[in-house]
Amino acid sequence: MQKSFASLSSKLAAFALAAAGSILVASPALAAFPDKPLKIIVPFAPGGGTDMVSRTIGILMSQDLGQPVIIDNKPGAGTIIGTDALAKSAPDGYTLVMATLAHVVNPSIQPKLPYDYAKAFAPVMLVGRSPNVLVVRPDSPFKSVKDVIAAAKAKPGRLSFASQGSGTSAHLAGELFKNLTGTFITHIPYRGAGPALTDLLGGQVDMMFATASAVGPFIQSGKLRALAVTTAQRSPSALLANVPTIAESGVPGYVADSWYGLLVPAGTPAPVIARLNASAKKAAQSDVFRSKVESEGLIVSAGTPEEFGKYLKGEEVRWNKVVKAAHITTD
Repeated sequence: MQKSFASLSSKLAAFALAAAGSILVASPALAAFPDKPLKIIVPFAPGGGTDMVSRTIGILMSQDLGQPVIIDNKPGAGTIIGTDALAKSAPDGYTLVMATLAHVVNPSIQPKLPYDYAKAFAPVMLVGRSPNVLVVRPDSPFKSVKDVIAAAKAKPGRLSFASQGSGTSAHLAGELFKNLTGTFITHIPYRGAGPALTDLLGGQVDMMFATASAVGPFIQSGKLRALAVTTAQRSPSALLANVPTIAESGVPGYVADSWYGLLVPAGTPAPVIARLNASAKKAAQSDVFRSKVESEGLIVSAGTPEEFGKYLKGEEVRWNKVVKAAHITTD
């Protein structure tokens, strides 16, 4: 009996030693993350709000992580091209995507996605939320939301609004506006906010429900005029504080804000996600980041991966209802 007990004790001790050894072996590898450059995929062309937010947070995360954070613009198909690139990336934490509203809307408006939306991704952090802003050129005859509604009803289909792609926040904001006002305004999708704003400024389109991050500098410089914000309440930013909401401008019940959040491929180790979350949180809460984005309407969130996961599920359910009720399609 004593020999049996001694043998068991010896085996348990050996197992404990082996386990401790494996922990010691694994720890340095984990502690070494990251040991090479990281990449944030931006599923839009350069020049828009998503690009600006990604580049700003990428620089700050690079300083914290001690490795370069490369911005990789992969525009097209309403963010599906860039998102699919993430889904096909190794789940090692070195590739992220800056997701937007389009991420949760695409399952509702796209008949077939090249990735499994429910299983392909893991949340890292909701960076922040911001209003979209209905903007026109300074020489536009439209001085208010009521002016836009009146003109759209007088000439159905003659007015146009730009977006950074089908299924994006600008597209959904415009379609919701059309649905609630009973108007028909032609949607013109682009491969990013940059090209869309170029055509808006050049007079090729009449208006845009653009992200505040994308149009803040243009509003500040007087190159664009803000008619209304798409959130339930007015924006707390100094730049937009006096701009009315679309709801208070004669469209009751209208709410369509935008957001930015980081995702990694599903299967990425939890400690790696935790490290990325800590770095992104530090960056988003820094004075540098806040001064860059809060003046343009972005409200920093910087929560946990779990909180972002719950937020994504809630957004998917909410917009699925809106898409079905408004019969929104990808054009």
